[in-house]
Amino acid sequence: MIVFENISKIYPPDSVALENISFRVGKGEFVSIVGKSGAGKSTLIKLLLREEEPSQGKIYFDDYDILDIKISHLPYYRQRIGAVFQDYRLLNNKTVYENVAYAMEVMGGTDYEIQRDVPQLLGIVGLEDKFGNFPREISGGEKQRTAIARALAMRPDVIVADEPTGNLDPYHSKEIIDLLEKINEMGTTVILCTHDKEVINSLKRRVITFDQGELVRDEEKGRFIL
Repeated sequence: MIVFENISKIYPPDSVALENISFRVGKGEFVSIVGKSGAGKSTLIKLLLREEEPSQGKIYFDDYDILDIKISHLPYYRQRIGAVFQDYRLLNNKTVYENVAYAMEVMGGTDYEIQRDVPQLLGIVGLEDKFGNFPREISGGEKQRTAIARALAMRPDVIVADEPTGNLDPYHSKEIIDLLEKINEMGTTVILCTHDKEVINSLKRRVITFDQGELVRDEEKGRFIL
């Protein structure tokens, strides 16, 4: 489904973020990408979202070279990838319901579709009783679940989660990981970027390890080893 082929990313003048990276992510997989801060995880996400372009190599999504996507078509491509970040990126002046509804409005969703789908999405993430709350009124775990519901509003093929538990305590971290596993079981591919050792070791799924911009390990049912 996703192929990174001989990817390098060098920032001027000579800062190497990624060096000759190659790996595949199959449809329906749950893959964790681990590494210390600065290992290249966030750069990889920016390349997948085509927020940046590689200095070398190709990235394929469903056998299509994403570098060939016209700028006018990028929004449609990015709708296929739901992104979840450590800092939630919620709109503080909108309620939980409105944050998810707004994502659908931007994509051209009708009032009927929004009224039908938003309650379902918030039900999936367990926020049925938080529709009218603003981000300041809910916990960090609930904020992250709202962000995941917003990502799901796009009906993405892939969820990319960049340090989604970075601001959470162990209890809420487990909630978020359990939710990502549930979403994966529904058929969505999940790419989890993290440096949370406990999370990785509890998952017992494929782990790709980065170190200083290089891919140093790719193991099925891997563990956090740095």
